[in-house]
Amino acid sequence: MGKPLVELENLTKYFDVSKKDKLHAVDGITLTINEGETLGVVGESGCGKSTLGRTVLKLHEPTSGKIIFDGKDITNYKKNQIHEIRQDMQMIFQDPYSSLNPRMTVQSLIAEPMLVNKTYQNKNEVFDMVAELMETVGLAERLSGAYPHELDGGRRQRIGVARALALNPKFIVCDEPVSALDVSIQAQILNLLMDLQEQRNLTYMFITHDLSVVRHISSQIAVMYLGKCVELCPSKELFKNPLHPYTKALLSAIPVPSIEMRKRKIHVIKGEVTNPINPKPGCRFAARCPLASDECRAADIPLTEIEKGHFAACCKVGK
Repeated sequence: MGKPLVELENLTKYFDVSKKDKLHAVDGITLTINEGETLGVVGESGCGKSTLGRTVLKLHEPTSGKIIFDGKDITNYKKNQIHEIRQDMQMIFQDPYSSLNPRMTVQSLIAEPMLVNKTYQNKNEVFDMVAELMETVGLAERLSGAYPHELDGGRRQRIGVARALALNPKFIVCDEPVSALDVSIQAQILNLLMDLQEQRNLTYMFITHDLSVVRHISSQIAVMYLGKCVELCPSKELFKNPLHPYTKALLSAIPVPSIEMRKRKIHVIKGEVTNPINPKPGCRFAARCPLASDECRAADIPLTEIEKGHFAACCKVGK
């Protein structure tokens, strides 16, 4: 196990909806990502996954809490201070088309981060590095003069991966990097990310709503629901022994290509989603949980270690 690279302490991010109302996008997240490991962040759309990733990189300023990166508290860093460590923290975006400038060629897109940050002495060195990165991510040299609209989704996402690697970062937030791709291409990009992690000792926060994808790449998984982390544990443990009712429902929704599995019990989530604007105290999942009681609605349920290394925010678990 490597040393902690990213540590979040009670991190929150609220968005102003009106003078009095705030949308609780990320609400009290505490977790650690060790060097060379991958934290998978899963949950349904609107649970705050992407906001969490952007807040960790300070693309959104946190409302409260702490972000500690490589031993430094960067929570209150100003723009010039963040610029200094930005090379160590990068992001791969969800949509490989909208995240690329359509007027720039593949070569220019990959070279841009290096030119902006002046990481090489001259342009020849930059374009030599571009050629090396293209080879690393599996882009043919003949595509260096192509534009994004001339390429398929898989090749566009490879450009996004190359751009993220251009400054030789330590930490990359992967914001649903394969959700817009065909299944066969998804596997290629996932394998590429895992190979790069092994070669360069990269640390990932891998955000997705697809549990079958996150199982393939993650060493730890955090399950989010309406801004809260409801379960956190090693990847294998989550699939073998899910504790939170929401996690069980997510896992039962994974399609299994087997006739024998037709009879398995599927946990159907019923009820209305709690309003994330000024939410009342209590478990956010209580309105849809079959086990919910008055105890669940009385106060917020903290993330508690139920078993060694296995945390859950549920008052019905471990009793």
